[in-house]
Amino acid sequence: MTAASSVVPFDLLPVKERPYFEHYGPGLVVVLPAKRPGPSGWGEGGPPHGGAWIHIGEDGRARAFSGKVEVGQGTRTALSLVVAEELRLPLSSVILTMGDTDVCPWDMGTFGSRSMPDPAQHLRTTGAAARAVLERLAAARLGVPPQEIEVEGGEARVRSRPDGGSVSLGELVRGHQEVVIVDPATTHPEPPSSWTRAGHPVEDVASKEVVTGRRRYTSDLQLPGMLHGKILFPPSYGAKLRKIDVAAAQAIPGVVVVREGEFVGVVAPDMMSARAALRAIRAEWESSPQPSDHEIVEFLRQHLAEGEDFWDVLQHETGNVKDAYASAAASFHETYTTAYIAHSPLETHAALAAWQDGRVTVWVGTQTPFRARDALSDALGIPPSSVRVIVPPTGSGFGGKHAAELAIGTARLAKDVGHPVRVVYSRQEEFTQAYFRPMAVIDVRSSVGKDRALTAWEFHVLNAGSAAARIPYRVANQKIDNQPTESPLPQGSYRALAATANNFARESHVDEVAAQLGFDPVEFRLRHLADDRLATVLRAVTEHAGWNPRPSPAPARDGQGRGVAVGLEKGGRVATFVEVEVPDDRHLRIERIVTGYECGAIVHPSNLRSQVEGGTVMALGGALFEAVRFQDGRVLNPKFSEYRVPRFQDVPPIEVLLLDRKDLPSQGGGETPLIALAPAIANAIFDAAGTRLRSLPLVPDGIVP
Repeated sequence: MTAASSVVPFDLLPVKERPYFEHYGPGLVVVLPAKRPGPSGWGEGGPPHGGAWIHIGEDGRARAFSGKVEVGQGTRTALSLVVAEELRLPLSSVILTMGDTDVCPWDMGTFGSRSMPDPAQHLRTTGAAARAVLERLAAARLGVPPQEIEVEGGEARVRSRPDGGSVSLGELVRGHQEVVIVDPATTHPEPPSSWTRAGHPVEDVASKEVVTGRRRYTSDLQLPGMLHGKILFPPSYGAKLRKIDVAAAQAIPGVVVVREGEFVGVVAPDMMSARAALRAIRAEWESSPQPSDHEIVEFLRQHLAEGEDFWDVLQHETGNVKDAYASAAASFHETYTTAYIAHSPLETHAALAAWQDGRVTVWVGTQTPFRARDALSDALGIPPSSVRVIVPPTGSGFGGKHAAELAIGTARLAKDVGHPVRVVYSRQEEFTQAYFRPMAVIDVRSSVGKDRALTAWEFHVLNAGSAAARIPYRVANQKIDNQPTESPLPQGSYRALAATANNFARESHVDEVAAQLGFDPVEFRLRHLADDRLATVLRAVTEHAGWNPRPSPAPARDGQGRGVAVGLEKGGRVATFVEVEVPDDRHLRIERIVTGYECGAIVHPSNLRSQVEGGTVMALGGALFEAVRFQDGRVLNPKFSEYRVPRFQDVPPIEVLLLDRKDLPSQGGGETPLIALAPAIANAIFDAAGTRLRSLPLVPDGIVP
């Protein structure tokens, strides 16, 4: 390691507002500088997606810091494990702070399954650098060369002196106020093949808090003098406020009405009074015509978005598809659609804001705390240094907690009334004021040659996005593009986002081609797959499931069917096998699901298994029955009694195969395991009943058409 062990001025560190050691006491601080936002909007001057730092204190504990957040996906334990691994500490001696903009390194946000490839790697590098410094300090203390020192179990000891010659890490750093800047190019973490802590089953660090109810989520937080707020929202998307009367609301004891331009909110001593005050406001709105969910496909086709402001544009072309079609033995053309769906988090959006001496602290369940800090700074007209965002434990996000509007509104209410204010969305507000997973319309055209191999592939995506739009199969002539459109509903990130829609269309179409040609679906895929890792996962799953090669649909037509699908996204490879029954009454029954997943070296096996299982259950909803119904800019099913999510009775036996590749970098597991389920179910329905379904949800009423 080439980094010098010398005191570094604090203004070179990402923490600028207050001296670091005043927070955590003397010790050793090792910093991998964060890649900060530059003029282009992306980071400059360091690794992407933030940095990391670790403080070794006089108590011998390692306090690690990451700008990522924990919203139920289990990364707190996984990231703590890699620190424990590099510093040879028990997991209980690692304290990880996440998502606090005052004390954590800048980070772009928690999305895209980046927690393993980015902060895990950054913390590994920082931990390795910290261990090297500790070895050097111990060598000087014990009078031996650094290579004679090993760090293990909270102490540094001389390898050649098994019965003596050691010093605790706390004693080693006592009185130090030293900051080391890491050079990642010359710092090498332990290879996964040598892991003794990471990669092995451990209990989640927060499991006892969760099961005993001691964990305090954002919506549970209390502060002295705290009041409760509600925000006035329009009755339909795009509606404009024309007239308002707040007299009745202000007449309720203890209620304060806050209005700043278009923003209107109420604050009250308790939630019941806040709700009553909101209902008492008389507002007149002007609405504009909006399409319904029955008209949405044609609307999207007619309202293409123009300009260069859309980041998710893909145009990929190889070969010559026109010539390939001209010489094809057969060609196929179908359209596939997916509905808008809601995130439906267990904990609705919540925020708590408090002001002190012109500085605001906002506790909010957000996946992008630094983006929220900057948005608060802009909206409130104060510098970023006057804003602190803290992300408490959050009851899931699924990509739905990126926006900062709630944090801004809560901060405005708190500033106006001079007290801390907490705002928690009702379930109906969650359904109507959050954004949705985008609707998708996907046109697919393909052709095969005389040898029945794919010769051309056209994949035209409307609105969904480009994730997983590229094909993992060998096809010489390809034309793939994603066209953004105008959307009548607010839309944004969602777990696996466009990958679910694009994978559904592609894997359904590949299955259709295989059926038309009389191929076994697995054989046809293996014949064309260009990715050996994906082929390995497919073979593992079908072998485990007991796949018997034959073409689809099932020749007996006895209502029993099986389907398979694969996917490649975010560095992970997934294959899913499904068995279904479609009896004479046409009520679909899913009998069995087998999912295989490979994402490089596995850091936290039990959590990864839970991620795959949980993702499978979530994907069942979007595959079978979840859909936002809307008309004239209003959501028609904004409650769980009307918006169908998976229930216990919907979940069949789920078998998970994890393929651990210690020779490959660790990738995320929160998204990719979802993307093969919907096409596998659709393909199994076709195998069982001969009915090809090309729109998600497949069976909103549970009945196969």
